[in-house]
Amino acid sequence: MSRSIKFAFLCLTMFVCSCSNSTVWNMDSLNSTGGHKTTVLGTPKVIETEKGKAVEFDGAKDGLIVEALPLAGAEKFTLEVVFRPDVNGPNSQRVIYMQEKDSKNRITMAVETAPADKNLWCLDTFIKCATGSKNLYKTDKTSAKGQWYNAALVYDGQKMSHYLNGIEEASEKFLLTPLNDGKTSIGAKIDQSFWFKGVIYKIRFTPRALKPQELLKP
Repeated sequence: MSRSIKFAFLCLTMFVCSCSNSTVWNMDSLNSTGGHKTTVLGTPKVIETEKGKAVEFDGAKDGLIVEALPLAGAEKFTLEVVFRPDVNGPNSQRVIYMQEKDSKNRITMAVETAPADKNLWCLDTFIKCATGSKNLYKTDKTSAKGQWYNAALVYDGQKMSHYLNGIEEASEKFLLTPLNDGKTSIGAKIDQSFWFKGVIYKIRFTPRALKPQELLKP
């Protein structure tokens, strides 16, 4: 085996091991999500896409509420969602919304329609915990709707950052107190508002701050 092949194999092995403790929710069924009890809101549909099966949300009444909060207890983490935000959705939409039980503490990821062009959107991420809250949202970082993206929220123990397709868009210092158990809503807030219009293919939760090269591809 040549040195170049050995090196490539070693890099692949390191990558697989680094992400082996991740929890992956493949959005290919409405019966359960990641093996957890799931309440279906409205009539989301499992559809075939170029990536495989995914769940389509109508932006008006469709959502899923999962009886789990995979990042509970995580002192560091990476949250990733591979999704396609579609046109003609609400101005503000929640893609994923993790909320602690009997608390307003939460970790969220949202699509915000760009003020100047409804066919463009901005990534909006938010954390609220016992030690405070932080919102990352850059109106000058716009992307086209109708395309596939991997949005990632990363907390490394000192700062909160978010990425789109592996490129950092925003980062600020933040002191996180880990969340306790709770629920996760997909395609809307827990209180059944701020509906998402588009398609979600995969969600990955990793109890570690992944490097940009380790993130999922869109």
